Amino acid sequence: MVDFFNNIIANFGNFFHWDNLSEVFTNPTNWGIIATLVLLEGLLSADNALVLAVMVKHLPKEQQKRALFYGIIGAYIFRFIAIGVGVYLVQITWIKVAGGLYLLWIALSNLFHLEFKLARVGNVPLIPYIGKKNNDEEAEVKNKGYGFWRTVLAVEIMDIAFSIDSVLAAFGVSEEVWVLFLGGILGVLMMRGVAQVFLKLIDKFPELEKAAFILIIVIGLKMIGGAYGLHVPHTLFFGLIIAVFAGTLIYSAVRKKRESEAA
Repeated sequence: MVDFFNNIIANFGNFFHWDNLSEVFTNPTNWGIIATLVLLEGLLSADNALVLAVMVKHLPKEQQKRALFYGIIGAYIFRFIAIGVGVYLVQITWIKVAGGLYLLWIALSNLFHLEFKLARVGNVPLIPYIGKKNNDEEAEVKNKGYGFWRTVLAVEIMDIAFSIDSVLAAFGVSEEVWVLFLGGILGVLMMRGVAQVFLKLIDKFPELEKAAFILIIVIGLKMIGGAYGLHVPHTLFFGLIIAVFAGTLIYSAVRKKRESEAA
Protein backbone atom coordinates (compact mmCIF):
# COMPACT_ATOMS: atom_id res chain seq x y z
CA MET A 1 0.00 0.00 0.00
CA VAL A 2 2.89 2.37 0.81
CA ASP A 3 4.44 1.66 -2.61
CA PHE A 4 1.06 2.36 -4.22
CA PHE A 5 0.85 5.86 -2.71
CA ASN A 6 4.55 6.55 -3.35
CA ASN A 7 4.09 5.71 -7.04
CA ILE A 8 1.05 7.96 -7.32
CA ILE A 9 2.87 10.84 -5.62
CA ALA A 10 5.80 10.33 -8.00
CA ASN A 11 3.43 10.46 -10.98
CA PHE A 12 1.94 13.75 -9.77
CA GLY A 13 5.48 15.05 -9.33
CA ASN A 14 6.10 14.37 -13.03
CA PHE A 15 3.62 17.11 -13.89
CA PHE A 16 6.09 19.69 -12.63
CA HIS A 17 9.35 18.35 -14.11
CA TRP A 18 10.66 20.59 -16.87
CA ASP A 19 12.49 17.68 -18.51
CA ASN A 20 9.19 15.86 -19.07
CA LEU A 21 7.50 18.97 -20.45
CA SER A 22 10.40 19.80 -22.80
CA GLU A 23 10.28 16.21 -24.14
CA VAL A 24 6.64 16.78 -25.08
CA PHE A 25 7.43 19.92 -27.08
CA THR A 26 10.50 18.51 -28.85
CA ASN A 27 9.11 15.10 -29.84
CA PRO A 28 6.92 15.18 -33.02
CA THR A 29 5.38 11.83 -32.07
CA ASN A 30 3.95 13.37 -28.90
CA TRP A 31 2.33 16.16 -30.90
CA GLY A 32 0.75 13.54 -33.13
CA ILE A 33 -0.66 11.79 -30.04
CA ILE A 34 -1.96 15.08 -28.62
CA ALA A 35 -3.62 15.93 -31.95
CA THR A 36 -5.25 12.48 -31.97
CA LEU A 37 -6.63 13.00 -28.46
CA VAL A 38 -7.96 16.46 -29.33
CA LEU A 39 -9.63 15.17 -32.51
CA LEU A 40 -11.25 12.30 -30.64
CA GLU A 41 -12.44 14.62 -27.87
CA GLY A 42 -13.94 17.00 -30.39
CA LEU A 43 -15.79 14.36 -32.40
CA LEU A 44 -17.04 12.32 -29.45
CA SER A 45 -17.91 15.18 -27.11
CA ALA A 46 -19.30 17.93 -29.34
CA ASP A 47 -22.87 17.01 -28.44
CA ASN A 48 -21.89 16.90 -24.75
CA ALA A 49 -21.34 20.67 -24.84
CA LEU A 50 -24.95 21.11 -25.96
CA VAL A 51 -26.14 18.90 -23.09
CA LEU A 52 -24.29 21.11 -20.61
CA ALA A 53 -25.72 24.24 -22.26
CA VAL A 54 -29.25 22.88 -21.75
CA MET A 55 -28.47 22.09 -18.10
CA VAL A 56 -27.64 25.75 -17.32
CA LYS A 57 -30.23 27.30 -19.62
CA HIS A 58 -32.60 28.20 -16.79
CA LEU A 59 -29.97 30.39 -15.08
CA PRO A 60 -29.42 34.09 -15.84
CA LYS A 61 -26.88 34.68 -18.66
CA GLU A 62 -24.06 35.73 -16.32
CA GLN A 63 -24.61 32.72 -14.04
CA GLN A 64 -24.70 30.36 -17.06
CA LYS A 65 -21.11 31.33 -17.96
CA ARG A 66 -19.97 30.98 -14.34
CA ALA A 67 -21.59 27.55 -13.96
CA LEU A 68 -19.93 26.28 -17.16
CA PHE A 69 -16.60 27.80 -16.07
CA TYR A 70 -16.77 25.99 -12.72
CA GLY A 71 -17.58 22.84 -14.67
CA ILE A 72 -14.37 23.25 -16.71
CA ILE A 73 -12.34 23.69 -13.51
CA GLY A 74 -13.88 20.49 -12.12
CA ALA A 75 -13.15 18.62 -15.37
CA TYR A 76 -9.49 19.67 -15.23
CA ILE A 77 -9.12 18.69 -11.56
CA PHE A 78 -10.70 15.29 -12.28
CA ARG A 79 -8.40 14.70 -15.27
CA PHE A 80 -5.33 15.75 -13.27
CA ILE A 81 -6.19 13.24 -10.53
CA ALA A 82 -7.32 10.50 -12.96
CA ILE A 83 -4.15 10.75 -15.06
CA GLY A 84 -1.85 10.81 -12.03
CA VAL A 85 -3.50 7.72 -10.52
CA GLY A 86 -4.13 6.04 -13.87
CA VAL A 87 -0.50 6.13 -15.02
CA TYR A 88 0.26 3.78 -12.13
CA LEU A 89 -2.90 1.64 -12.33
CA VAL A 90 -2.66 1.13 -16.10
CA GLN A 91 0.57 -0.80 -15.55
CA ILE A 92 -1.53 -3.58 -13.97
CA THR A 93 -2.46 -6.11 -16.64
CA TRP A 94 -6.07 -6.78 -15.63
CA ILE A 95 -6.85 -3.07 -15.31
CA LYS A 96 -5.47 -2.40 -18.79
CA VAL A 97 -7.51 -5.32 -20.18
CA ALA A 98 -10.64 -4.11 -18.35
CA GLY A 99 -10.11 -0.59 -19.72
CA GLY A 100 -9.69 -1.95 -23.25
CA LEU A 101 -12.85 -4.04 -22.95
CA TYR A 102 -14.76 -1.02 -21.66
CA LEU A 103 -13.62 1.02 -24.67
CA LEU A 104 -14.73 -1.80 -26.99
CA TRP A 105 -18.14 -1.82 -25.30
CA ILE A 106 -18.48 1.98 -25.58
CA ALA A 107 -17.68 1.85 -29.30
CA LEU A 108 -19.79 -1.21 -30.17
CA SER A 109 -22.78 -0.04 -28.10
CA ASN A 110 -22.80 3.26 -29.99
CA LEU A 111 -22.21 1.72 -33.41
CA PHE A 112 -24.92 -0.94 -33.01
CA HIS A 113 -27.19 0.86 -30.48
CA LEU A 114 -26.76 -1.77 -27.78
CA GLU A 115 -27.29 -1.55 -24.03
CA PHE A 116 -27.26 -3.82 -21.00
CA LYS A 117 -30.74 -4.84 -19.86
CA LEU A 118 -32.14 -7.10 -17.18
CA ALA A 119 -34.64 -9.80 -18.10
CA ARG A 120 -37.50 -9.77 -15.59
CA VAL A 121 -39.41 -12.54 -13.92
CA GLY A 122 -42.54 -10.76 -12.83
CA ASN A 123 -41.26 -7.40 -11.64
CA VAL A 124 -37.86 -8.71 -10.51
CA PRO A 125 -34.81 -8.06 -12.76
CA LEU A 126 -32.76 -11.26 -12.81
CA ILE A 127 -30.78 -12.05 -15.97
CA PRO A 128 -28.51 -9.44 -17.59
CA TYR A 129 -28.35 -9.45 -21.39
CA ILE A 130 -27.42 -7.16 -24.26
CA GLY A 131 -30.30 -5.77 -26.30
CA LYS A 132 -31.10 -3.08 -28.84
CA LYS A 133 -31.57 0.40 -27.44
CA ASN A 134 -35.09 1.75 -27.73
CA ASN A 135 -35.05 5.39 -28.80
CA ASP A 136 -38.11 6.03 -26.65
CA GLU A 137 -36.09 4.96 -23.61
CA GLU A 138 -33.25 7.40 -24.23
CA ALA A 139 -32.66 9.77 -21.36
CA GLU A 140 -33.63 13.39 -21.90
CA VAL A 141 -31.93 16.39 -20.34
CA LYS A 142 -34.67 18.32 -18.60
CA ASN A 143 -34.57 21.82 -17.15
CA LYS A 144 -35.57 21.25 -13.55
CA GLY A 145 -34.98 24.84 -12.42
CA TYR A 146 -32.19 24.03 -9.95
CA GLY A 147 -30.52 26.86 -8.04
CA PHE A 148 -27.04 28.06 -9.05
CA TRP A 149 -24.88 25.79 -6.88
CA ARG A 150 -27.05 22.74 -7.43
CA THR A 151 -26.75 23.37 -11.17
CA VAL A 152 -22.96 23.71 -10.81
CA LEU A 153 -22.88 20.36 -8.99
CA ALA A 154 -24.95 18.74 -11.77
CA VAL A 155 -22.59 20.18 -14.41
CA GLU A 156 -19.55 18.92 -12.46
CA ILE A 157 -20.98 15.40 -12.25
CA MET A 158 -21.83 15.44 -15.97
CA ASP A 159 -18.34 16.74 -16.83
CA ILE A 160 -16.76 13.89 -14.85
CA ALA A 161 -19.01 11.35 -16.56
CA PHE A 162 -18.01 12.75 -19.97
CA SER A 163 -14.32 12.68 -18.96
CA ILE A 164 -14.14 8.99 -18.00
CA ASP A 165 -14.36 7.66 -21.57
CA SER A 166 -11.90 10.27 -22.83
CA VAL A 167 -9.33 9.54 -20.12
CA LEU A 168 -9.54 5.79 -20.77
CA ALA A 169 -9.14 6.31 -24.51
CA ALA A 170 -6.14 8.54 -23.82
CA PHE A 171 -4.43 5.74 -21.86
CA GLY A 172 -4.98 3.48 -24.84
CA VAL A 173 -2.96 5.91 -26.98
CA SER A 174 -0.14 6.88 -24.60
CA GLU A 175 1.06 6.59 -21.00
CA GLU A 176 3.16 9.78 -20.98
CA VAL A 177 1.81 12.03 -18.21
CA TRP A 178 2.31 15.43 -19.86
CA VAL A 179 1.13 14.17 -23.24
CA LEU A 180 -2.11 12.94 -21.65
CA PHE A 181 -2.55 16.10 -19.62
CA LEU A 182 -2.03 18.48 -22.57
CA GLY A 183 -4.31 16.34 -24.72
CA GLY A 184 -6.97 16.53 -22.00
CA ILE A 185 -6.61 20.30 -21.54
CA LEU A 186 -6.87 21.03 -25.25
CA GLY A 187 -9.65 18.45 -25.63
CA VAL A 188 -11.88 20.11 -23.01
CA LEU A 189 -11.25 23.54 -24.56
CA MET A 190 -12.17 22.10 -27.96
CA MET A 191 -15.36 20.59 -26.54
CA ARG A 192 -16.48 23.91 -25.05
CA GLY A 193 -14.96 26.38 -27.49
CA VAL A 194 -15.59 24.92 -30.94
CA ALA A 195 -18.35 22.39 -30.30
CA GLN A 196 -20.46 23.99 -33.03
CA VAL A 197 -17.65 23.49 -35.56
CA PHE A 198 -17.50 19.76 -34.84
CA LEU A 199 -21.29 19.48 -34.88
CA LYS A 200 -21.39 21.11 -38.32
CA LEU A 201 -18.59 18.82 -39.48
CA ILE A 202 -20.50 15.76 -38.24
CA ASP A 203 -23.70 17.11 -39.83
CA LYS A 204 -21.87 17.47 -43.16
CA PHE A 205 -20.08 14.12 -42.84
CA PRO A 206 -22.26 11.95 -40.52
CA GLU A 207 -19.93 8.98 -40.97
CA LEU A 208 -17.21 10.84 -39.02
CA GLU A 209 -18.90 9.99 -35.73
CA LYS A 210 -18.85 6.28 -36.61
CA ALA A 211 -15.22 6.65 -37.71
CA ALA A 212 -14.39 7.99 -34.25
CA PHE A 213 -15.95 4.93 -32.63
CA ILE A 214 -14.06 2.65 -35.03
CA LEU A 215 -10.90 4.38 -33.85
CA ILE A 216 -11.98 3.74 -30.24
CA ILE A 217 -12.18 0.03 -31.13
CA VAL A 218 -8.62 0.21 -32.48
CA ILE A 219 -7.47 1.97 -29.30
CA GLY A 220 -9.25 -0.61 -27.12
CA LEU A 221 -7.57 -3.48 -28.97
CA LYS A 222 -4.23 -1.64 -28.77
CA MET A 223 -4.72 -1.27 -25.00
CA ILE A 224 -5.50 -4.96 -24.54
CA GLY A 225 -2.58 -5.97 -26.77
CA GLY A 226 -0.26 -3.69 -24.78
CA ALA A 227 -1.22 -5.55 -21.61
CA TYR A 228 0.32 -8.69 -23.13
CA GLY A 229 3.39 -7.03 -24.62
CA LEU A 230 2.02 -6.42 -28.14
CA HIS A 231 2.93 -2.83 -28.96
CA VAL A 232 1.78 -1.05 -32.12
CA PRO A 233 4.43 1.30 -33.65
CA HIS A 234 3.35 4.95 -33.66
CA THR A 235 3.86 5.21 -37.42
CA LEU A 236 1.42 2.34 -38.00
CA PHE A 237 -1.09 3.76 -35.50
CA PHE A 238 -1.03 7.26 -37.04
CA GLY A 239 -1.22 5.75 -40.51
CA LEU A 240 -4.33 3.83 -39.46
CA ILE A 241 -5.90 7.00 -38.04
CA ILE A 242 -5.31 8.88 -41.30
CA ALA A 243 -6.64 5.93 -43.34
CA VAL A 244 -9.82 5.67 -41.24
CA PHE A 245 -10.69 9.36 -41.46
CA ALA A 246 -9.58 9.81 -45.09
CA GLY A 247 -11.56 6.71 -46.07
CA THR A 248 -14.58 8.07 -44.18
CA LEU A 249 -14.48 11.42 -45.98
CA ILE A 250 -14.11 9.71 -49.38
CA TYR A 251 -16.99 7.32 -48.60
CA SER A 252 -19.17 10.23 -47.46
CA ALA A 253 -18.41 12.23 -50.61
CA VAL A 254 -19.19 9.24 -52.86
CA ARG A 255 -22.45 8.57 -50.97
CA LYS A 256 -23.57 12.18 -51.36
CA LYS A 257 -22.73 12.16 -55.06
CA ARG A 258 -24.79 8.98 -55.61
CA GLU A 259 -27.71 10.41 -53.65
CA SER A 260 -27.64 13.65 -55.67
CA GLU A 261 -27.51 11.71 -58.95
CA ALA A 262 -30.39 9.46 -57.86
CA ALA A 263 -32.55 12.43 -56.86
